[in-house]
Amino acid sequence: MSFTPPPPFTTRPQLRGTFGMVAATHTTAAAVAQAVLERGGNAFDAVCAGGFTLHIAEPHLNGPGGDLVGLFQVAGADEPTVLMGQGPAPAAATIDHFRAEGLDLVPGAGALAAAIPGAVDAWLILLRDHGTWELSDVLSYAIGYARDGHPLLPQAAATIDRVADLFRENWPTSADLWLVDGAAPAAGALHRNPAYAAVLERLVAAGDGAASRAERIQAARREWSTGFVARAASAFAAVPHRHSTGGDHAGVIDEADFSGFEAGYERPLRARFRGRTVFKAGGWTQGPALLAALRILDPLEDALLDPATPAGAHTIIETLKLVLADRDAHFGDGAQVEWLLTDSATDARRRELGDAASAQWRPATAPDGSAWQPPLRRPDGTVVPGTGEPTVAKSGETRGDTCQIDVVDRWGNIVAVTPSGGWLQSSPTIPELGFCLGTRLQVSWLDPASPSALAPGRRPRTTLSPTLIHDGDTTIALGTPGGDQQDQWQLPVIVRMLAGGYSAQEAIDAPTLHTTAMVDSFWPRSWTPAGAVVEDRIGADVVDELRSRGHDVVLAGEWALGRLCAVGRDRATGAVWAAANPRGMQSYAAGR
Repeated sequence: MSFTPPPPFTTRPQLRGTFGMVAATHTTAAAVAQAVLERGGNAFDAVCAGGFTLHIAEPHLNGPGGDLVGLFQVAGADEPTVLMGQGPAPAAATIDHFRAEGLDLVPGAGALAAAIPGAVDAWLILLRDHGTWELSDVLSYAIGYARDGHPLLPQAAATIDRVADLFRENWPTSADLWLVDGAAPAAGALHRNPAYAAVLERLVAAGDGAASRAERIQAARREWSTGFVARAASAFAAVPHRHSTGGDHAGVIDEADFSGFEAGYERPLRARFRGRTVFKAGGWTQGPALLAALRILDPLEDALLDPATPAGAHTIIETLKLVLADRDAHFGDGAQVEWLLTDSATDARRRELGDAASAQWRPATAPDGSAWQPPLRRPDGTVVPGTGEPTVAKSGETRGDTCQIDVVDRWGNIVAVTPSGGWLQSSPTIPELGFCLGTRLQVSWLDPASPSALAPGRRPRTTLSPTLIHDGDTTIALGTPGGDQQDQWQLPVIVRMLAGGYSAQEAIDAPTLHTTAMVDSFWPRSWTPAGAVVEDRIGADVVDELRSRGHDVVLAGEWALGRLCAVGRDRATGAVWAAANPRGMQSYAAGR
């Protein structure tokens, strides 16, 4: 066998059955989604119920003011569909306005960085079009946890503690919601959010008297985008408040921005790898970078693909550097990136792989001769993005992360959704709503030449990047939190599964790695030439060889990188399976 064998045991079993499976980054969301399946709901009912529950269970990693990207395949359909829940920049979010505020980057916290929230509308249209349950039933779980309380994760309590001074001194509405007698709550303490429970109840009540289930959901969508949510959020954001830059600014989002946005569906991009088809969302996400990486790696010998060997780890890191440089030079809303997946483009990139670590930022040149150059800012001190949860930058600002939920049902529906944004530390809590706005605009550049430049109505290029794979008779849905590391952490798992013969649980458990030699998508947007982060379990021989090749290796710990979840279904037999990440002790799979 050319790949390093998987471990003789895994941290948990890969669940197998015939009824339905769920994998999520929080056990409560997994339990809720499985409960919906047990009560006769389909995968779309289940993922929506679990998705709203994540607002309560992982409030430091996502919220109603955030966004999401999904990939799903309806039973009997020939190919997947992208669920687009990424809102664009508000009408007044112009480069000139930000420059006039004295900014050279979009801040990492504060309502000035808010895109139009897209997650709630995306959940609602998915439920309307493909679910079977009433909205009241789907939301009952989240309403109950918000009203009656849910235990705070240790990571959530730690996040609140890190930003407690900010809350007390500058964001009093956040202090009112998240602090207890002025102090951070203890891990495991029950946290209640009655304001958010009331928001969800008002969305349900908006449909009272409507003639059909679809019309009741449509009424909830209207209430969200044109009713009390839009009014309260835009009025509150307009009051100047502290941002991550240390200055006070007013947000620019208004009621017209809310009413002008609708989530929707798109066709995915695809690439072949070892006889399978891998699907991702388009160039307004970072997803095509994973497709390009798989295309580069596809014809190589197995010995060069195994991330547990020095040669394989080096090849994967160098491949990631190339495709992430292409991401930053060419990806953005409306960008046509399919040329990066052509034979000529991937053959040329493959020839750039060398035996030594590159410390250069090397994007491909587009057919029109263009390749935008971002500023390459070296970090101030040692910053290891993605190794903690949540990530804490050197500046002391606490940055959020992301969630994941995947569901497959007995009828053959399958869905992977990556919700994010609107973290409790994003911006001040809107007291009437019990949540805050997101900060996705921080991935936009204040340079009009950039393909991901800030512009009204343009979606910021999101890092959210779920995956769907057709593996012969098997359909696989997977994803992970991690910002810039999302596709980086998925790549070794996919390679181990499709080329190395690992089960999903074996591949998720195996030690992994990523590069920091790319431009960070988030404020303050640093770049670490030749940077590589690896889990200690990868082995001293791999670490030593990487360093001898010129990689600037940082050891992240034994179990530190990746939070993957995955589900799958064999279309011939109807058998289903699920796997979940052990790192962080909060992701779980459920099913039978």
